[in-house]
Amino acid sequence: MLGISFLSLQASSTAVVSENQDDTVIITVDSTNLRFSPSEVVINEGQTVRFFWSGEFLEHNAIASSGIFNSGSPQTELDYAFTFDKGTNGTYDFICEPHETLNMIGTVVVNPSEDDTDTNGDTNGTNTNDTSEPAGNNNSVKSTSSLNSLAIVPTLLVIALVSRYLR
Repeated sequence: MLGISFLSLQASSTAVVSENQDDTVIITVDSTNLRFSPSEVVINEGQTVRFFWSGEFLEHNAIASSGIFNSGSPQTELDYAFTFDKGTNGTYDFICEPHETLNMIGTVVVNPSEDDTDTNGDTNGTNTNDTSEPAGNNNSVKSTSSLNSLAIVPTLLVIALVSRYLR
């Protein structure tokens, strides 16, 4: 009997979309690690999250735990968009149904729209966890990732061990 033990390192990434830039953020699939990329996005009300993948070997979908969006049945090709209208600020977790047990999950953080902020910068909405970029930063998308290259090592180790065992 073959015993396989390995350390699973998670890659994480976050995209922050500035309110004065493109109103759409795209989430794709990292098939090697079965992760959404980026796994977390921070947007403002009125902006759109677009789930897009093409030519995937495995089928995926994106379903919000709250039910606010649902891309439908898992597919190898998907182009699904959802706009977070005014009044939808909050945090929304989502999953890929076929791969949820493998931790294929993500989060959309929706900040109140600029219209919900008074001249002192206080928000009138319910979201108090503002993780957006400081004023004056004109980056449309800031992406950070850690351990991306190291996350492949456990996967390659498992593939090598399994292929050797099957010979």
